[in-house]
Amino acid sequence: MNINDALDKAYESMSLAELVNAPIAALQGVSDSDAELLAKAFNVKTIKDLAELKYVHWAQAIVTLAALETK
Repeated sequence: MNINDALDKAYESMSLAELVNAPIAALQGVSDSDAELLAKAFNVKTIKDLAELKYVHWAQAIVTLAALETK
C-alpha cells in the first residue's frame, strides 16, 4: 500500500506501525502550527490520537449514516 501522497517526505519510509506514533505534522498538509493547535484544543499529538478522537468518530458516523438515511 502506497500512502506517500498522504505523508511529508521525511515520513514516507516509515512503516504503518511506526506512523501510528508519528506526530500529526507527518500528514501532508498539516503544518507544525496546525499540529500545535490540535494539541492545544484536543490533546492530539500523534496520528493515532487523531484517528481515535471522538469527534472524528462522530463525524465519520454522521457521514456514513447520512448516505443511508431515507427522506
